[in-house]
This record gives sequence, C-alpha cells and structure tokens, in this order.
Amino acid sequence: MLRAIALSLSFAFAGWSAQAQDINDAVTSFELDNGMQVVVIEDHRVPVVQHMLWYRAGSADEPIGSSGVAHFLEHLLFKATDSLAAGELSATVAANGGRDNAFTSWDYTAYFQRVAADRLDLMMRMEADRMVNIRLTDRDIVTERQVIIEERNQRIENNPRGLFGEQMNAAQFLNHRYGVPIIGWMHEMETLDMEDVMAFYDVHYSPNNTVLIVSGDVEPEEVRTLAEKYYGPIPANPALPERVRSEEPPQRAERRVIYRDARVAQPYLQRSYLAPERDAGVQEKAAALTFLAEILGGGTTSYLAEKLQFDNQVAVYVGAFYRGVSLDDTSFDVLVVPAPDISLEEAEAALDAALAQFVQDGVDADQLERIKMQLRASEIYARDNAEGIAGRYGRALTSGLTVEDVQAWPQILQTVTEEDIIEAARAVLRREASVTGWLMQAEEAIQ
Repeated sequence: MLRAIALSLSFAFAGWSAQAQDINDAVTSFELDNGMQVVVIEDHRVPVVQHMLWYRAGSADEPIGSSGVAHFLEHLLFKATDSLAAGELSATVAANGGRDNAFTSWDYTAYFQRVAADRLDLMMRMEADRMVNIRLTDRDIVTERQVIIEERNQRIENNPRGLFGEQMNAAQFLNHRYGVPIIGWMHEMETLDMEDVMAFYDVHYSPNNTVLIVSGDVEPEEVRTLAEKYYGPIPANPALPERVRSEEPPQRAERRVIYRDARVAQPYLQRSYLAPERDAGVQEKAAALTFLAEILGGGTTSYLAEKLQFDNQVAVYVGAFYRGVSLDDTSFDVLVVPAPDISLEEAEAALDAALAQFVQDGVDADQLERIKMQLRASEIYARDNAEGIAGRYGRALTSGLTVEDVQAWPQILQTVTEEDIIEAARAVLRREASVTGWLMQAEEAIQ
C-alpha cells in the first residue's frame, strides 16, 4: 500500500541519477530542412535501436474546454492511415520482434518502437506515415472515446488517491494548464469529437514541432539518410503557433485540500510547493532542488525519515519529490503517512517542525558527498539503457532544454553545495506558496 501511494509521485525523482551521464562524444544532433530536430545517441554493444518521435504538444497545449484531446489523439494514432490498417503498425513491430507504445504528458506526446537495428528503416516509414496520413472514422471516435473514459474510470474515478491528486494539482495551478489532468476532466472527455481531434492533429503534428530521438546501434549518417528519406518530404506547418501558456499569478496564501472517501485504507498528507523548473542555461536552482528532495525524503536515511519515522515515530512513510523537467514552473512535493493513532493534524505539525529544523541544521556534508558518489556510480549503469537515454533527451528537448543542457546536467549536479541546497529550501518551502492536502476516510473528523 505504501509503495502504491509513493508511485503517484515517484516519477518526479525516479531516474534523476540515471540522468547523470556524460555521453557528449556519442550524441549527434542536426535539423532537417523542414524543422525536425534529430538526435542520435550511439551505443553499438547490442544490435538494438530505440526509435522515438516526440511532439512538442501535450495536455497543457490543449484548447480550453477540450481537456484530454492530446491523450485521445495518442490513442487514435494507432488506427488506420492511407497505407496501414488499424493496428497494423503495432502488429508489424511485434512481427519483427519488437515492441511499441506511446504516452502523453503535460508538455509532450511521444511514440516509440524498440526493434532490431536493421528494422529502423521500416519504423521510420510507418511513423512518418501516421504523422500526416491518419484516416479516422466516426466509429473510431466513438469506440476510442469510450476506451479513454474507461481508462479514467479505472485510474482516477475508482482510485481515491487519483482523485485526491487531481484536486491537489488543480489547487496548486489555478491559472496554468498543469492544473488540468493529462487524461482530461470527465465532462469534457465525454464531448470530444472528430473536429477536436483533427484540429489538434492538424496544428501540432508536423515535423517542425517534433524531436526524433534514435538511440542504440546506429550511425548518425545512417539516421540522417533515413530521416531525410521518410520525414524530410513532409512539409513544415508555417502556421505552427508559438508555445505560449498562461502563467500562475503570485501565490500569496496557502491553500488546503481535504478529500474524504470511504475507500481510503491509509490516510496521508501531501504538501505541494510551487517550484522553478530546469531552465535552459540556468539549471543550478533545479540541481539544488533535486538534491533537496533526495536529502529530505529520498529513503530511510533521509532527514524526514530520521525525524518523523525514527526519532518521533509519527510516520510510517515519508517522501519528497521534485519534477524538474518541465516547460513551466513545477512543484516540489512532500508526502507523509502517519503512524497508527497519529492524526493528520499531528503529522502535519511534526512535518512543519522538521522542515523548519532542517533549514536551521543545514545539510550534512557527509550525506551530500555520499549522494554525489552514488550519482557518479549510476553514470556507469545508465549507459546500459538505450530506452532511458532516449527518454531523457526527449523529455528535455520538448520541455525547453537543449542537448547541451542535458550534457551539462551531471557536472552541474556535482557542483551543488550545502549552501545552495539551503538557499533553495528557503526559497521554495514557503507556506504561502503551498497546498496542503489531507486524504482521509469519510468518517474521520478534522481534529
């Protein structure tokens, strides 16, 4: 149960150590004439390739009132094209011994295939085809809309943690589209139609709005030749809109969310702070926040675990999470699961006291050095994951960062000081820029 609670936030920190990898000599980046950015990451140890096409279009780019359309379109891209029957792309990948899938986030939508290196030509041909030649029917819209509605039912409506997390996000981001769930609000998902889907497709699915990432057993010139052959003839969209989002106003008052549900088996509290993201050329604040999350709640040896789990025994689980790769301001989250017979009010008071004490105590130098050493060790293991490497670059490049930023990140992390971390804590851990949420059982009364 505790692991399940943590999973909803763990993606924010999972893989940060894997990002610490300097592979400058194995990365080649270039741009096609139509504006498509191409990044090639070489790893010739295994004859496998990861082909990923990332669109700079996610749920935060959706028109107001059409929440969920980016994710809906992701599903529909597995339907028919001019040359492929519905489901044929995935069936072809499987027949060639590979696997494929897609995913949508606030800042991007990505499609990928992992196959033998000599099948890259086939993957590019099929992926380029569905960039421009998707052919949907009214039946496709009706049936797939029911699929995403059922997906929301399973992941959100039938899951109190999902509903609680949605409300927390909406409270944190009052004016920004990050406050809208990626899958969409149910009442808007139910009205999505062919016009909504095709409007989003026609605007955003163009080569000058994409990043092609190819990692594995490939040569840059081979990738360039294939990309020019299959993606090169697709014209850029001259009307591609500038990626402008509404911004959050200054947050001057702390916010609270209390969600009661009879299905809650384990009450817990979550604190969310508005926090800066990793910005191109100036990633130092994000690096300090990355360490702050690990030091505060990165396991049983973390500061909050020591104070709340072992010293005072008011919690059975604590965690801290920071999702730094984001186009716009993001959040820094802390989660506390109280021990039996400890109320949420008591757990929150203990959390506040521990955070205040941390800023006074400062960072333990030995702990910081230990984390940096673990980071350096992880650089070696990160080289074995072609999919993870491709994902790292794709998320960064669709979120406003550059190849140079990705490559500089490991060294920036190593230069973070104890003072940098405390300065970041003082700047971000402010109650007036926070949302505190209680997930509680329906019959539990507020103390």
